[in-house]
Amino acid sequence: MLEIDTFDNLRGGNAVYKALAHPLAAARLAELVAELNATGPVAIYDPEQIFAPLRALAPEFAVEGVYVHDTLAIGAPRGGIAARPLTEIATTKARTVLIAAFDAHRLAERLKPLLPHGTPIHTLDAVRLPETMLTNRRRYLDPLNFATNFAFFRDDDHMATRLVTANYWTGYGGRNIRLWCRLFDADGTVLADFERPIPDHAGTIELASGDVRRAHNLGPFTGQLFIHAIGVAGHDVVKYALDTYATDGSDSLSCTHDANAWPSERFAGLPAPRDDERVVLWLQNSHAVPIAPGAVSLDRMGAETPVPLTAPIPAFATRAIDVADLLPDLRWPAQIELRAGRHVVRPRYEVTRMGRTRIAHVNVERADLKPDPTLRTLSPLLGRGFLLPFPVLPRRDFTSIALPTPMAHTQSTLPIRLEIFAPDGTQIAERSYGALPRDHAFAIDLDDILTPDALPEGGHAELMYDFSQGGEADGWLHGLFRYERRDGTHAAETSFGAHMFNTLMTWKGEPQSYAGPPPGLSTRLFLDLGRPDRQSFCVLAYPSSAPWHRHSATTLILHDATGIPVAERALEIACSGSATVEPWSIFTEAELGRATGGYVIIRDATCRLFGYHGKRSGTRISFDHMFGF
Repeated sequence: MLEIDTFDNLRGGNAVYKALAHPLAAARLAELVAELNATGPVAIYDPEQIFAPLRALAPEFAVEGVYVHDTLAIGAPRGGIAARPLTEIATTKARTVLIAAFDAHRLAERLKPLLPHGTPIHTLDAVRLPETMLTNRRRYLDPLNFATNFAFFRDDDHMATRLVTANYWTGYGGRNIRLWCRLFDADGTVLADFERPIPDHAGTIELASGDVRRAHNLGPFTGQLFIHAIGVAGHDVVKYALDTYATDGSDSLSCTHDANAWPSERFAGLPAPRDDERVVLWLQNSHAVPIAPGAVSLDRMGAETPVPLTAPIPAFATRAIDVADLLPDLRWPAQIELRAGRHVVRPRYEVTRMGRTRIAHVNVERADLKPDPTLRTLSPLLGRGFLLPFPVLPRRDFTSIALPTPMAHTQSTLPIRLEIFAPDGTQIAERSYGALPRDHAFAIDLDDILTPDALPEGGHAELMYDFSQGGEADGWLHGLFRYERRDGTHAAETSFGAHMFNTLMTWKGEPQSYAGPPPGLSTRLFLDLGRPDRQSFCVLAYPSSAPWHRHSATTLILHDATGIPVAERALEIACSGSATVEPWSIFTEAELGRATGGYVIIRDATCRLFGYHGKRSGTRISFDHMFGF
C-alpha cells in the first residue's frame, strides 16, 4: 500500500499529496530523482513529515539517512527508515542533501553551515508547479492551489463522454478561472494538454470527449482526463456530472458523479455479475509510479481471501478488469471489495447485458471508523437518526432493488430496516432485516414487499439502522440501488450513504452541511439541463430524522449557459415525501430555448433535500446521486 495521506474527515484533503502527485510535479520529481541518483545516496531532512509520501510517489533513489529536528520523532519510521537527530547530519557521508519541504529556502540557509563545505542542498521547490498555475502564490501548499480531479474519459467510436458542471467558484470570489487539462490514453501516454478559460460568471462548464478528440486530431481513446482548476475560491475539488452515452446507435446511457479526487485503501459497492452480465472494473492509475503486480486485488466482501491482479499497471494507465477473471464463481447479489492500496481514485465499473452497458461508481471504504455503541442509544431528540433515502421509480415501468453495502474495514454487521413512502409522505410499508453479516448476498427487491399497483408514479424508501436483532453500526450506512425496466430494455444503478436529516440537534457533525457548520438545514443542488435527445430529470426526497416543516419551500431556478436565471418555479414536497422534477416539462418551450446549455439549481432554505439526477432518452435511463456547492 502506498504510504500517503490523502483525506480524512477531520482535516479534509492533504495538499502535500496533491502537490507530489500532480502530473506536472511528478515529471519534475522524476528529473530531481535522476539528479540525486547521479551522486549516490542522499541525506534527507524531513521537517514536515513529507518524506514518506515523497518516497511512495517518486522513482526509487538511495537514502543515506532521514534526519529530524523533533526529539520525539527520533527512532520513529519515516518512509520505512528510522529517523535520526538532525545534529548527526553534520557527519553524513552523503554527497547531497534533500530537504523534504516546499517553500524551504530559509531551511536551506539554516542547514548550510552544518554541512561539509559545498554540499549541494536540494528542496522540493524544484518540483513546484509553474507560478502561472498557482491560485495562491504566497503559500504553495494552500489546498486551493490543487483544485484537481480525474474523470473517466472515452471516445472510441462506440461510446462518448461529456463532463458538465458550473462555475461555482465565482460565487466565492474566484476570478479569471481556467482549467488546465491533461488527457491520458489507456497506456498512460499523454494524448493532449490544453487549457480552457472560464468566464467570470456562474455559467455552464462542459468538456465533451468528441470536442477534445476533434480539436487535437485524435483517434479512438479510453483513458482519463486530469483537470486542474486555477484561480478558484471556496472549493478545492472539481465537482462534476459525467454522461457516458452511445454514439453507434446502441441503447447505452449512463450518468455518474465526480471521481472523489482522493485515492483510498479500499472501495466497496462493486456488484458481482448475473449469469447474463459482464462486469468490468475500470482501474485507472492515479500516479506517475506503476502499480506493481499484486498491489491491487479483488475479494468477495467479507471473505478475506483477496485475489491479486498479476499484471502491472503503468503510470496513469487505464485497465479494464473483468471481475469474472479473478472471481469466476461469484454471482449477484454478492458484492466485491476492491483493495486498491491507495493507487486509484474512485473507479467506475461497467455492466454489459443484452448488448447494453451501464456505468456506475464504487465508493470509498473507510479505514478510520470503528463500531460506535452510542448509535444504539442516540438521544430521542435525533428521532430516527441516520437515514439513507433512495428513489422508488414508477413501479409500472421499473423494478427497484436495494443492496446494503459494508463501507468500513471493521464493519462486521449491517443492522438494517427499510421504510417505504408515497410522494405525499405517507409510509406504506416497512421491513426489518436483522443484522446482515459482512459477507451477505441479500438484495431487497421491492416487488417482494409492494403490490404491483403500489406507487404507480414512484416514491422513495429509506434504509436505517435497526438494532432490535443485534448488530453494530458506525454511522457509514451505504447501499447500491438498481433500477430495471420491466420490458428489459434498460437499467441504471447508483449508490450513496446515510446522513441525519432536518433536525436542529446534532451528533458528530450531523446533520451535515455543505456550507457552514451543522446542522445542515438547507439545499443547493445542481442539475444539468441536458439536451432534447438526453433530457435531465431528478428525484428529490425530503427525509426527516425528526419532525420538521410539513412541506418544503423549494425553488427550481433555471439558468442559461452564462449562469443568468431565466425562470423559477416553486415546489412543495411533503415531509418524508418526494417529487420527480423534469425541467423539460416544468418550464416552457420559450424558457428552455433561452436556457440552452444551462442548468437548474434546486434551492431550499428551510430544509435539506436529498437528490438523484439522471438523463432520459427514449427508454434509456441513467441515475446517480446529485451534488451541491
